[in-house]
Amino acid sequence: MLTRTALRMLPALVCLLLFLPAPQALAQRTVEYRLAKVKSLKCAFSLYATGTWKEAEPQAELKPVKLALQFNDIDTDEGTAQAIGMFGPTHMIARLAVWSLHFMEISSSGTLNITTIFDKETRNGRLKAVHTRHEYTDVSLPGFTSRPEQYYGDCEIVH
Repeated sequence: MLTRTALRMLPALVCLLLFLPAPQALAQRTVEYRLAKVKSLKCAFSLYATGTWKEAEPQAELKPVKLALQFNDIDTDEGTAQAIGMFGPTHMIARLAVWSLHFMEISSSGTLNITTIFDKETRNGRLKAVHTRHEYTDVSLPGFTSRPEQYYGDCEIVH
């Protein structure tokens, strides 16, 4: 049986519980805050899948690779970043989403590159990442992307 004092406090307690953020919401804010503060990332990818169509049927092949990407001047408020790759700096669109940070580039030649950094650690504080290249050309040249590719690796936050 509740006392009179407890009964008088019950409506206030119910209101307090209704307006407190859920633990998941608190966790999301922590993640968004951490990723929102990132200004530079160095990424390393060690495995990739490449796709093609042979006789109209889709096929994929998995291969080891050494690919390094770096993202600088990341501004999630403005939605901008700069990628540093084999061919110099490239302007990127940066988008912060609940559990991940996305970078997107649409080139004048029609290719689309997307990199996503997940707020999930691999080891030593590095974050899981995937980099995807949407490209297709009739001729395949070694060292150049000519088919769709997806790379798997991780990134470190550079302070």
